[in-house]
Amino acid sequence: MAETAILAAGCFWGVEEIFRKTPGVLSTEVGYIGGTVENPDYRLVCSNTTGHAEAVKLAFDPAVVSFDKLLDLFFELHDPTQINRQGPDVGTQYRSAIFPTTDAQAETAAAVIRALEESGKFAKPIATAIERVADFYPAEDYHQQYIAKKQGTL
Repeated sequence: MAETAILAAGCFWGVEEIFRKTPGVLSTEVGYIGGTVENPDYRLVCSNTTGHAEAVKLAFDPAVVSFDKLLDLFFELHDPTQINRQGPDVGTQYRSAIFPTTDAQAETAAAVIRALEESGKFAKPIATAIERVADFYPAEDYHQQYIAKKQGTL
């Protein structure tokens, strides 16, 4: 049976592309979560006034890829020590966050963050927040699988 994970790691385009190609990930959808406005659009989210994060919603087969392994990839593909930014992208919409869809995911996320901090892998503290799952609003169609659509035109 498929499970759902929702992860925010900065601009959702590259994050989605990496997860889309991960064995065991059945589908991806980019969108907005964790804010105060219903049905926001990209322009509004980028105004940095809604509190939404750009995120990727994953359907995955836990018999093929565990949530732990998805989190390992998540922490490899962005800098989880940056607060409200990833590289040149600045604002709360680019924050690092995990939105657990089950109690087990919340426990796993907390354990993974604790282990990363204890490992000393990062010179700064982990800024990734574990946030309560909220309404997920799909981004506009042109954002879905953006990098795959742009292959050959970039």
